[in-house]
Amino acid sequence: MAVAIAAGLAAYAAFLLWGRLGLSRKNTAHESGGRTEHKSGSASVPPDIGDYEDYAMSRADQWISGCAAGAVLFVLGFLFYKNILICLVISMIAVLYPKVRKRQLIRRRKEELRRQFKHALYSLSSALSAGKSVENAFRETGSDLVLLYPDPRTDMIRELNRINRRTENGEPIERSLLDLGRRSGIEDVKQFAESFAACKRTGGDLVEVMRRTSNLIGEKMDIEQDLSVLIAQKRFEAKALGFIPFVIVAFLSFSSPDYMQPLYEGAGHLIMTAALLILAVSQWLARTIMNIGM
Repeated sequence: MAVAIAAGLAAYAAFLLWGRLGLSRKNTAHESGGRTEHKSGSASVPPDIGDYEDYAMSRADQWISGCAAGAVLFVLGFLFYKNILICLVISMIAVLYPKVRKRQLIRRRKEELRRQFKHALYSLSSALSAGKSVENAFRETGSDLVLLYPDPRTDMIRELNRINRRTENGEPIERSLLDLGRRSGIEDVKQFAESFAACKRTGGDLVEVMRRTSNLIGEKMDIEQDLSVLIAQKRFEAKALGFIPFVIVAFLSFSSPDYMQPLYEGAGHLIMTAALLILAVSQWLARTIMNIGM
């Protein structure tokens, strides 16, 4: 079995090299395009800040994620089919995994930005309640967040610095916030930016709007966190139920090969394929049902 897995991984690596070259060229072109300056009014977005709906994975990350997924798929294919050719075909599906990993990283980054935005709103509301101007309140919010997030590469700190620089260049703050809401792809940020812009245009009570908005967003995130804690056990159970069938098949295959032999011949391949599809669909349904967030 070890020889078969090694041979399969070697063949998969050759295939992945061919696929990664094309994907890397595409990613490089996309990365260079995503990091160029986007004009927004009279100011331009710094090249290190782009849309949060995109994530430029490095070639090393693509290789690692693709090879890891290919190895796992090859082992699962060998476990269910014990046919090197079928295992190679199944492992080639791993070429699509970097895109899945990219979506996971995008979601994780947006969730972290959303948490940082909540803290920024609390600080901004406190500064406005203390009688500071809007411009000074945003500057003070940036200083407050540095205490919570010492890393200067923190997304919300970079966004606040960007807003402050654009304000110093004479651009209205509401335009910068609307641009942030558009690039973030987060509904809470969009709603806050639109409320802020409407309040500035109509001369409404900005302090009250900030206070109520920050409280609403904070309560919404707290409820989502409570729900996530409540279903954490169910998530673990779903993962365990998805893993146990593979353990059972492996145990029976290597402890009683004669008993499992009919499943690796003729119509047995159809039964194994149906079992794999059922397991895949069940895991997808479990993730979809228990998906809480943006």
